[in-house]
Amino acid sequence: MTEPQAADAEFLLRNVVDALPEGELERRLGAGRELRVKFGIDPTAPDIHLGHVVVLRKLREFQDLGHLVVLIIGDYTARVGDPSGRSATRPQLPPEEIDAHAKTFQDQAFEVLDRERTEVRFNGEWLDMPMEDLFRLARTSTVAQLLERDDFAKRYAGREPISILELLYPLLQGYDSVEVRSDVELGGTDQKFNLLLARDIQRQYGVPEQIALTMPILPGIDGQVRMSKSAGNYVGITEPAEEIFGKLMRVPDDTMPQYYELLLDIPFDPGKPAVESKRALGRALVERFHGPEAAQAAEAHFDRLHVDHEVPDEVEEAELSSADGTVHLPAVMAEHFGMSRSEARRLLAGGGVRLDGEPLSESDLDLRTERLDGAILQVGKRRFKRFRLAA
Repeated sequence: MTEPQAADAEFLLRNVVDALPEGELERRLGAGRELRVKFGIDPTAPDIHLGHVVVLRKLREFQDLGHLVVLIIGDYTARVGDPSGRSATRPQLPPEEIDAHAKTFQDQAFEVLDRERTEVRFNGEWLDMPMEDLFRLARTSTVAQLLERDDFAKRYAGREPISILELLYPLLQGYDSVEVRSDVELGGTDQKFNLLLARDIQRQYGVPEQIALTMPILPGIDGQVRMSKSAGNYVGITEPAEEIFGKLMRVPDDTMPQYYELLLDIPFDPGKPAVESKRALGRALVERFHGPEAAQAAEAHFDRLHVDHEVPDEVEEAELSSADGTVHLPAVMAEHFGMSRSEARRLLAGGGVRLDGEPLSESDLDLRTERLDGAILQVGKRRFKRFRLAA
């Protein structure tokens, strides 16, 4: 391997947890040909968050060195549900919802990836297969082999149900690697079993085996569990700039080095005050997805709310209607702030709701409409709406 190729390998292996087989990436880079680097996303939710960005950034690094990313939209595997890291069977989504999410995921992925060096494939192209082909695929692995997976093993030992579909999932993901002839597949550390099983399946089909590359899993803004929409600890890349900045200011101090390492090209300085590091993180990530002006505005918005305790300059207006002159506040919050009524009641009880700056309580569940007309309702620290009575 030449000196530049050795430097490329060192660059690509930064922050990587596993690169298996060991030394194989360096060997293939030394061959001097374009590599096909696979990454699959099941569109089970509509948005890409910073946890996805960790892997997308690594894919972009491959692209910048002249390699091709094969982005697989798992429109068929999403109908099964990836069991990785799960303690129960995933609920099945309707096909039309999966298709809508697929479009959103593809658009958002190009916020990070180079469109010109990306091949987009939907695995429904080949997984909508005749039964004879499915039988052939099923013969490539054994039940004992699949039950070696940590999540399956725990569920089996605990007598928790495991569907046949879930057992098929790693085989379907592995067959994706056969069809696109991937040289490298990327995923989080929870994907290690699937990525290595794909090598076995490729071998069974006479296809050169891929390299398995795993990346660390980004903790959510709570610092406790992996970032996910279901846990409510995520930062979506298309969220409003002030929402991204505000959420990142809540990242625990001891989690900050991971965010810097996995999301930025800026070294983390442990000697700098934590609040300054969080502000720099917020500015950098808002600038990446919304631009420098939005980053400045988002920080100023944060300061107005949390330093100066002011209402934002611009507040969205909403129309209020009532047949009897009163409104049930949890219903209003559910409709206009996208939360459940029970969550709204919890916020009221905890003092997390203000009307024109005055805190409300659980005794304010029902209010006269006149009290809300023209008033600003603040829910939590960053959400505001001004209500007007319907004409």
